[in-house]
Amino acid sequence: MRLSRRTASASLAVALVLTLAYEAVPHARVPADERESADPFGAACRIRVNGSKVTAYCHNPYPETDRVSLHVECARWWDIDTDSSPVAAGPAQTVRLTGRCWKEVGEVWISHRRES
Repeated sequence: MRLSRRTASASLAVALVLTLAYEAVPHARVPADERESADPFGAACRIRVNGSKVTAYCHNPYPETDRVSLHVECARWWDIDTDSSPVAAGPAQTVRLTGRCWKEVGEVWISHRRES
């Protein structure tokens, strides 16, 4: 009888862990109209942080122009965060974006937008 209780407890624990693990999986937050589009889009970007300076290279392998912007959030509360102006990365083109903080860099990301 004790063996079946252990098995039931273990099965319940596994089911609970699997349910929680599924909820923790990131879900894409892409608008419905963009999800339905089968056309690939978006430049691939490499970001390098060197001290307080940030450099990003974005290469667009697709036929549609991608307008990329660099966003730099500084670690210190008094340091000014920056957002670059959108730069058009045309088909088969690589663009360079730069930014900086006075002290440490907290977070960096690139935003993409289709050219209208």
